[in-house]
Amino acid sequence: MSTAGLSRRRAATSSNHDPDDSPAPSRTNSMNSQQPHSNGGTIHHAGSAFAGGSKIAYDPRDLDQDAGEEARTGGKMPRLTILEEVLLLGIKDKQGYLSFWNDNISYALRGCILVELALRRRIALVKDPNRRRIPIAERIVEVIDDRQTGETILDEALKMMKSQEHSKMGINSWIDLLSGETWNVMKIGFQLKQVRERLAKGLVDKGVLRTEKRNFLLFDMATHPVADVRTKESIINRAVSLLTATTASVPPSALDKEGIQCRVLRAVCLVCAAYAASVLDNAFGRLGYEEREAAFGRCDEILAEFVVWPFGATEGSGVSGEGTAVAAARRRQAARIGAGSSVSGRDSVLGLVQEVKKESLGEEDPSFELIAGVLEVLSKLDSLL
Repeated sequence: MSTAGLSRRRAATSSNHDPDDSPAPSRTNSMNSQQPHSNGGTIHHAGSAFAGGSKIAYDPRDLDQDAGEEARTGGKMPRLTILEEVLLLGIKDKQGYLSFWNDNISYALRGCILVELALRRRIALVKDPNRRRIPIAERIVEVIDDRQTGETILDEALKMMKSQEHSKMGINSWIDLLSGETWNVMKIGFQLKQVRERLAKGLVDKGVLRTEKRNFLLFDMATHPVADVRTKESIINRAVSLLTATTASVPPSALDKEGIQCRVLRAVCLVCAAYAASVLDNAFGRLGYEEREAAFGRCDEILAEFVVWPFGATEGSGVSGEGTAVAAARRRQAARIGAGSSVSGRDSVLGLVQEVKKESLGEEDPSFELIAGVLEVLSKLDSLL
């Protein structure tokens, strides 16, 4: 067995001593944090699990790979994915489970899988000059980078999409397949099962949730109450700050930490996906009736600007599918105005659109175009029509 990996992680003993030229230390010798050396020096332990030293072993190549990933995607990856943030908004803090009457969150989470993969530059739309002739939700998806993301559900979906590239399926078809909404028995195996439970267990591993067992009369069920309240509060504050802003500028409190990749578009996708999943209302507990209606109205305006491509091109949209989504958002806004609520106009969202365009890779960004298609599909859920 080669000892190169062990030698690379072993602390240096002196300036003229090459660790690659010496044999690996035995387990007996590694039990001591400091040992006398034959030359009179002292071997300092590198921090293994046996001695509990203060140093942490690492591979410099991992740091170089992370730096290259950040440069390619435009920033660091956030601690939580959009899927996890939407799920966290829907989970009751103390009870630890979702509402039994929420039928939209499962479908919305599958759409969030495509959004997260597109943000991480793993998938995009096929660059076909004729794609503008068909609705954005039916445009073909392709895998542009099949490297793993480190998130189990994302990697499972990415592997599945890579294996079916020859099928040339569109955005709507992929969301339906991942949700199990298909009549084709040959495609039923593409359904991602237990997504909510797996996401909750992932949040437990990240220290955001904890696992408890609750009795529901006839059976016991594992629940996941919130353990890290500050994390959920930060998500709520970002959503509320974005939807209660009264100016065209994007408030800094509505965005994630500085240096996070595509943090403006991530904020937009968070509120739109939460709206489609019927969990956005949980973030408005501290708002009054007028403020809640104004926030929902602003979310309608944001959704109307980001379900078309290019973002913000709602006036001259020539594709019937995109025009239908925009018209639906306009009808919802008109209904709120008729009910007596004050809703901010389109001008207040244009600043948000401009900030998102700064994060794109130019006028033709197939990954961002895919996100617009996903939001267009989610905007047609029953709760929004």
